[in-house]
Amino acid sequence: MDEVLAGVRVIEVATWTFVPAAGAVLADWGADVIKIEHPKTGDPQRGLITSGMVGGGNTGIPNFMMEQPNRGKRSIGIDLRSEEGLELLYKLCETADVFLTSFLPPARQEMKIDVEHIRARNPNIIYVRGSGNGQKGPEANDGGYDGATYFARGGHSLALSPDVLEYPLGPRAAYGDLPGGMTIAGGIAGALFRRERHGVASIVDISLLSCALWSLAPDIMASKIFGLPKLPTGGDRLQNPNVLVNSYKTKDDRFIMLCMLESDKYWPDVCRQIGRPELIDDPRFIDHAARTENRSACIQALDAAFAERTLAEWREELEDAEGVWAPYQVPLELHDDRQVIANGYLRPIEWDQGTFNVVGNPVQFDETPPELQRAPEHGEHTETLLLELGYEWDDIIRLKDSGAIL
Repeated sequence: MDEVLAGVRVIEVATWTFVPAAGAVLADWGADVIKIEHPKTGDPQRGLITSGMVGGGNTGIPNFMMEQPNRGKRSIGIDLRSEEGLELLYKLCETADVFLTSFLPPARQEMKIDVEHIRARNPNIIYVRGSGNGQKGPEANDGGYDGATYFARGGHSLALSPDVLEYPLGPRAAYGDLPGGMTIAGGIAGALFRRERHGVASIVDISLLSCALWSLAPDIMASKIFGLPKLPTGGDRLQNPNVLVNSYKTKDDRFIMLCMLESDKYWPDVCRQIGRPELIDDPRFIDHAARTENRSACIQALDAAFAERTLAEWREELEDAEGVWAPYQVPLELHDDRQVIANGYLRPIEWDQGTFNVVGNPVQFDETPPELQRAPEHGEHTETLLLELGYEWDDIIRLKDSGAIL
């Protein structure tokens, strides 16, 4: 495990994936992340085992949707609505650098875990709020999930959906949550640096809606500039003005993406790589302007060439291509992608029936992928953390009997 944030303690009062994913990144970087869970229900993400595919429990399948945003943390079961449970939270916050929450303003006030409550016990703590819609405006108190707030409202679905579809494309699991969690982690790192250098403890806000806009920024800006509801999607690929920024089908019905923005620079090499050197000096395709004017014929010529070999054969043929290209891959293939393997982007973690891979956060320090630990069991570290706070076993038994802790 990276030790970049060794010595930093984070108290996480958050559920599902968006905000907990930030805690997972911080744990990857060496922070001590303490996940507060209700003694009986825990994080509702644990309950996704009932959906079948996700696994967990006795299904023989790891609950990967719990593991991905919660690996490396410690879990303590506390009833924050009890007076003794809330006092335990405050005592933990006194030892912490960061308080991280996904709870909405009304719940934070009702539970007495808003900024003023936490800072009354630790004025120097960095207070971090992840929300659906932001902390201001008429919908600040409304919840949000990435499928609705990020993918639908944030413009991604319609931006990606071809007009011929009867319904817009649906989201993938945690499509906005995980990059959003990474954004929160970056904000926390910046706040820690600010406090270190300037002595200022920040309040940090990130929303799914703001992350959605950031990810779709070129479309959002261009739509206003050009007066278009959305930029064209799924148009006629034979009319693509740059023939070297396009998708091509292989003999085995797989696809290759060429992404060579400087078409005049790469055109001769592409023609040689695909075995069509005669196209280099063809008057119809002699330069970018000519290829754009004759793009339909040019793309069809490339189509014919790429259709002669399988994807496996093209991987070998294009090994030393000068420009950027990539195969279209399904998620399963990424487990065998040589760059994924070489860089350690998938990391093994232990569970009760062996090991399985989770996706490491995108940042590596000192050229070393992080060594990851599994997500904690519900309330796994309750006794350990209370002992660290100075409680005696008699106190712990009494708190268990009262229902304040798990």
